[in-house]
Amino acid sequence: MSTIRFSVQGKAYNTTKTEVKARRFNIIIDEPKELGGEDDAPNPVEYLLAGYAGCINVVTHIIAKEKNITIHDLRINIQGDINPLRLLGQSFDVRAGFQSLQVEIAIEANASQEDINRLIDEVKQRCPVNDNLSNETPISYLLKQPLILN
Repeated sequence: MSTIRFSVQGKAYNTTKTEVKARRFNIIIDEPKELGGEDDAPNPVEYLLAGYAGCINVVTHIIAKEKNITIHDLRINIQGDINPLRLLGQSFDVRAGFQSLQVEIAIEANASQEDINRLIDEVKQRCPVNDNLSNETPISYLLKQPLILN
């Protein structure tokens, strides 16, 4: 199978609010009031955590089906701490991103705890978002000429 390309297109509406189009979906991103936003939508790092939870869900169900495991209930809670000093330009001694992430998975299935442990170990290996968060991914930036509005 060849690679699959995913893409989004974003437009800033003000200093904290962005509208992003992903396929036929409009996603609004904003910051909470304590970070200068209007709190109209989740912020970028909350969407990152949501994407991670969604990916764990999909991959868990794919692997469970392959192993003939029936999932009756799956709950995924993810949290992480960010030190805002770099974001705010106050210190470059700390990371801008999450210091660490804690993933809590509660799964009810027709499988032993040992089988569920193996399932989750395989999820960690096959989840694309887990891979991106766990490994360095090359990123290139292309700065385009500014749009000229008439």
